[in-house]
Amino acid sequence: MSTRTPPARILVVDDDPTVAEVVTGYLHRAGHSVDHAADGPTALDRAARQPHDLVVLDLMLPGIDGLEVCRRLRADRPVPVIMLTARGDEDDRIAGLELGADDYVTKPFSPRELVLRVESVLRRSRTGTPAGGGQPVPRRAGIQLDPQTRRATKDGQPLTLTLREFDLLAHFLTHPGRAHSREELMRDVWGWDFGDLSTVTVHVRRLRAKIEDDPAAPRLIQTVWGVGYRFEPTQEGKP
Repeated sequence: MSTRTPPARILVVDDDPTVAEVVTGYLHRAGHSVDHAADGPTALDRAARQPHDLVVLDLMLPGIDGLEVCRRLRADRPVPVIMLTARGDEDDRIAGLELGADDYVTKPFSPRELVLRVESVLRRSRTGTPAGGGQPVPRRAGIQLDPQTRRATKDGQPLTLTLREFDLLAHFLTHPGRAHSREELMRDVWGWDFGDLSTVTVHVRRLRAKIEDDPAAPRLIQTVWGVGYRFEPTQEGKP
């Protein structure tokens, strides 16, 4: 995790001046260009005027809350989003992940941890390399991924995937038939040995909604009770 990423343009959205100053300072020292917005409308205006490589977004904002800001940002383009959430706000955190946020950090947090998470997300979004290596991703169950362009299709139809959804699907495709615990997926896909495992659960649910014929009765990403998940690529005879 020590490898520095090239400088990025980052938008920090937080109405707490102290938090914003600390986050902005640490990101500047890491070599990044940082813009700051103290409320939702300003954040959306800044994002529309100047594309950013990543957004650090507090959920509790005046004007327009962080969940709505996240929804509008992701509707415009797939910019990576890292949420800042208050400890105990699990419902808001899960709602943010459901909207497509790539990661989150719980307040109070270590600024160094935030910088590491920012650089981890930037590294994957720029290189197109899923966590765990850059090996070719095989075509299975009619699903084709191109790690270089971050494009994904199923039966020739495009899939709209977030950064983490793409990485998670790539991991499943390269390890068919293997049972993965949520702890393993957190480590191998997110690159972290710690974190809220509900992050994995939410991303699996989102992925099922995009690749399964019937997400309520998933056939590709199956739950292995007491363990985690297993990808079964055989579907109507497709490779």
